Amino acid sequence: MLYLDHAATTPVRPEVLQAMLPYLTDRFGNPSSHHTVGEAAASALANARARIAAILGFRPADIVFTSGGTEADNLAVKGLAVGAALRRGAPAHVITTPIEHEAVLASCDYLERVHGFTVTRLPVDATGSVRADDLAAAIRPDTAVVSIGYANNEIGTVQDAAALASVTTAARVPLHLDAVQAAGWLPLAGTGADALSIAGHKIGAPQGIGVLAVRSRLPLEPVLHGGGQERDRRSGTENLAGAVGLARALELAEAERENASARVAALREPFTARVLALVPTARLTGHPTRRLPGTASFTFAGTSGEAVLLELERRGVVTSSGSACAAGSDEPSHVLLACGIDPATAQTSVRFTFGHSHTADLTPVADAVAQAVATVRSGG
Repeated sequence: MLYLDHAATTPVRPEVLQAMLPYLTDRFGNPSSHHTVGEAAASALANARARIAAILGFRPADIVFTSGGTEADNLAVKGLAVGAALRRGAPAHVITTPIEHEAVLASCDYLERVHGFTVTRLPVDATGSVRADDLAAAIRPDTAVVSIGYANNEIGTVQDAAALASVTTAARVPLHLDAVQAAGWLPLAGTGADALSIAGHKIGAPQGIGVLAVRSRLPLEPVLHGGGQERDRRSGTENLAGAVGLARALELAEAERENASARVAALREPFTARVLALVPTARLTGHPTRRLPGTASFTFAGTSGEAVLLELERRGVVTSSGSACAAGSDEPSHVLLACGIDPATAQTSVRFTFGHSHTADLTPVADAVAQAVATVRSGG
């Protein structure tokens, strides 16, 4: 079985597991405990925090450990928006796009519905790209935060982070980049972002650990309340083993990033070309060049994406139709709809995402795609 759904989750790397094991067995202390066992745990947590901060281009004090990317996105959007609103004494304004992960979109919906915030959703073009000019025009005196995905989780389009950050910096508005899909593929330091979210399970760490890096000068209202861990920004006992694993995974991903990106992109390009040649009605979604090295997403007009996925699995290829967080939904992809693709075609989408370790020729996979599409079209 060939697993080509790395955007959904990745296996835990052996080096990461080895780094975590001591903290799952004999080094089990609570970092908040005031005794030698707890102090050892606190030291290990501080070490992981500093290593992560160095890679992300933030200070250790800026790093907030979370349960994953969804919580990190919620904390960024709700925390920065409500923090700014409390400072100004009135609901504020948030800017995002219609192609974001549901964690961002649902957080914005919540702010609108419950707290009376105004949300501007910037348009994207057919490739899923945001124009910096549109962002500049949307910023208002009461804008509390701009939240945009560094790289899209469904179509792989990479935004021009530098151009967006130039706009937000000039306007003195915090920029949150959802970097969950970008980690391991794109530079994370020097983006100009004021907040950055990542998820461990996308880069070879376990599920259940993530980070929000957020400049400590910004007012951040907690989403979880309790014991005041993480400098009063995220209550709850920290996942020490997960934090250690995430630090190791991020170090490995960053060390391999340039070579892995070049190698995987070199495999993806002929794969994409062969699929488009063998299936005349296939369409590559997302930006043709400014895209994640490990992502190739297609629509196959006249088919059902779910049916194609089943046929691919029968042929030994496991992949998905888009975001795993929306799996089971009968609705067409909100990302593809925002890119101007009609609902019927959007429901024919199939996404292939490759991992750092992928080295095999993808010609057999392209052939399997053509066979699967032909089988679905014939009603077989």
